Amino acid sequence: MDDIRMIVTDMDGTFLNSKHQVSPDFPIVYEELRKRNILFVPASGRQMTGITKYFGDIENDMAFIAENGGYVIYKNKELFADRLEPTYIAEIIREIRTIPGATAVLSGKKKAYVDTDNEEFISYISQFYTINEKIEDLTQEIDDRIFKIAVYHPEGSELNVYPVLKEFEKYNLEIVVSGKHWLDIMNKDINKGNALEKLQDALDISPQQTMAFGDYMNDIEMLKNSRYSYAMKNAHPSVKEAACFEACTNDNFGVLKIIKDYLDLR
Repeated sequence: MDDIRMIVTDMDGTFLNSKHQVSPDFPIVYEELRKRNILFVPASGRQMTGITKYFGDIENDMAFIAENGGYVIYKNKELFADRLEPTYIAEIIREIRTIPGATAVLSGKKKAYVDTDNEEFISYISQFYTINEKIEDLTQEIDDRIFKIAVYHPEGSELNVYPVLKEFEKYNLEIVVSGKHWLDIMNKDINKGNALEKLQDALDISPQQTMAFGDYMNDIEMLKNSRYSYAMKNAHPSVKEAACFEACTNDNFGVLKIIKDYLDLR
């Protein structure tokens, strides 16, 4: 295996276990990565603060890819921030309202926005969107840079949401199933893979020097931009097809096991 200079990992279903916990071994592993000048990069559909909250003081030395590639920072400096065209948002929100059981979240730079009265749902999304606000109507223009529209469906987004919303690809938008219950709508070419490329270019790190881990369809471009690409054992079949290697499940902290093997940590 060539010298690795960057390790990038999805969060939910990949780096975190099913209880959204970090492996207790991570601090030891991270210290070894730091000594070897290997950059650790969490990459998620989550809001930026929904990712950084797991890393405490070391976040100042890390890079983060948030909003499925719509927002990238390195050592607390912004490298990239996208903006979803407000013109399309209202039309898409109205279409989402026609889908029984679907709930929309607008994810912005300042905070995330919902217009549901379902307190249980708001509590649930607060683990991903730690700064959020309930507003009267998501079809009204908001004074914020909106990165994406996230759509939740309790019975699954791939079958219940994607078939209805894929028509909005006509507006040059990316419609991607990002989890069992989630679908994300972003500008075309906004994905974790292109965000990773921006980071690689900025730091002069090649795909051959990159290791990546993922479990769902929104991770595929990121895996393709990494020589050492791993699908979790619990990953969607299309992700396993895209990856070169397989790691054990997120509940067995498969990401850490692979990294420890690479670092020869026992």
